[in-house]
Amino acid sequence: MSALWSVGAGLLLLLLWVRHRGLEAVLVHHRWVFVCFFLLPLSILFDIYYQLRAWAVWRLHSAPRQHAQRVRHIQEQVREWKKEGSRRYMCTGRPGWLTVSLRVGKYKKTHKNIMINLMDVLEVDSERQVVRVEPLVSMGQLTAYLNPMGWTIPVVPELDDLTVGGLIMGTGIESSSHIYGLFQHTCVAYELVLADGSLVRCSPTENSDLFYAVPWSCGTLGFLVAAEIKMIPAKKYVKIHYEPVRGLQKICEKFTEESKKKENSFVEGLMYSLDEAVIMTGVLTDEAEQSKINRIGNYYKPWFFKHVEKYLKADRTGVEYIPSRHYYHRHTRSIFWELQDIIPFGNNPVFRYLFGWMVPPKISLLKLTQGEAIRKLYEQHHVVQDMLVPMKSLEKSIQTFHVDLNVYPIWLCPFILPNNPGMVHPKGNEAELYVDIGAYGEPKSKQFEARASMRQMEKFVRSVHGFQMLYADCYMTREEFWDMFDGSLYHKLREEMNCKDAFPEVYDKICKAARH
Repeated sequence: MSALWSVGAGLLLLLLWVRHRGLEAVLVHHRWVFVCFFLLPLSILFDIYYQLRAWAVWRLHSAPRQHAQRVRHIQEQVREWKKEGSRRYMCTGRPGWLTVSLRVGKYKKTHKNIMINLMDVLEVDSERQVVRVEPLVSMGQLTAYLNPMGWTIPVVPELDDLTVGGLIMGTGIESSSHIYGLFQHTCVAYELVLADGSLVRCSPTENSDLFYAVPWSCGTLGFLVAAEIKMIPAKKYVKIHYEPVRGLQKICEKFTEESKKKENSFVEGLMYSLDEAVIMTGVLTDEAEQSKINRIGNYYKPWFFKHVEKYLKADRTGVEYIPSRHYYHRHTRSIFWELQDIIPFGNNPVFRYLFGWMVPPKISLLKLTQGEAIRKLYEQHHVVQDMLVPMKSLEKSIQTFHVDLNVYPIWLCPFILPNNPGMVHPKGNEAELYVDIGAYGEPKSKQFEARASMRQMEKFVRSVHGFQMLYADCYMTREEFWDMFDGSLYHKLREEMNCKDAFPEVYDKICKAARH
């Protein structure tokens, strides 16, 4: 009873302090208070709900039987929109705050919301090595479902809450992408409800133009209702090798060299300054040296990027065996390194052991509760950007990032970009090795100004025939946007499928110049 009184008294004092300081002031300057006492417990409840729901679906086998019925309901909504005169654009009815993108989607308030409640794994076809899923299936959910069966997918983008639909309509990448390409390149078929309410399946051999146009289209060609994704056999561990490298030229040479080796199942780089990095390579294996197993995903373990930094500070190489699922979601607990700005003491051993099991807070809840003041503060003093550039331009790109942003750590992830039709492909006629440069955090560059600096970055990326991931803030004009992306197939299909009255153009949906 005395413990309950102590907790109650503590909460009362906290509420009195919040009232004295003002809620907005606390949310802006002491956000960790709100996150630790409210968002972390709420995130746990969210996880429990979805885990119980997934368990119930698995036990009752209801997903495949109900999928067709739910798709018919989506078709009925689209046909109802047509009967109403097609006066407004359509969009999914999923609230904007539920998405992992940091962008605030104001179009949800003015467009016709089509409710799409599709979040189940539908079928695992071991013969074809394909898993069929609904678009709201998350990466955490999918790997938890497949791994016990001995399967995984070739590209498992980092964060647990990333969904299949978001990774197809936007894009996704992982440290295995130097072999398999982006997430879209591991998909073998899509099923969509189009603007006329019809249900269409597309693949490289069936409605192929639509299949290649869907990725990066951000839901502006139709509503994704199912996808088929390749599977590969899962193994128990990733044997990971850590190698500190110093000097920008040496870092780029080493990273390029390892990215070209197909025997590496995984390649990743973390840059801690302009001339300091740790290059990591990994191979899948079922055997492990027991003394070198590191279950990095356990809640009490150090955040992965901090763990990696130890090899740099000690100036030594190292080898570890990380359980596969822990490896796939190694950056989840710290949201890469974004959580250190929200909970500055989050990697402290005391916090990890007492409260680490509640980390991370749901990104969707962080968005929902951020308020206008925090949103503006983040927009002006924070960057979350992924730029995809040819590997041959890596050194020049990192120098540009350093001058314009000066944000560290920087994430380096290689990927092969095939010469397929669609919005994103190499400049030449052959596949080309690219690299994702991820910058997440507060810029230290003295001349940083959000709009001007990002426009400068976008101009550079266009000049090397690179691409900007569309989940983040984009400041390009319409002409600049379509100079970066190949819109020929996309615009052709929008005309043929009568999308112009049904969905906004992708530029109007995601670019700040169009939304403000």
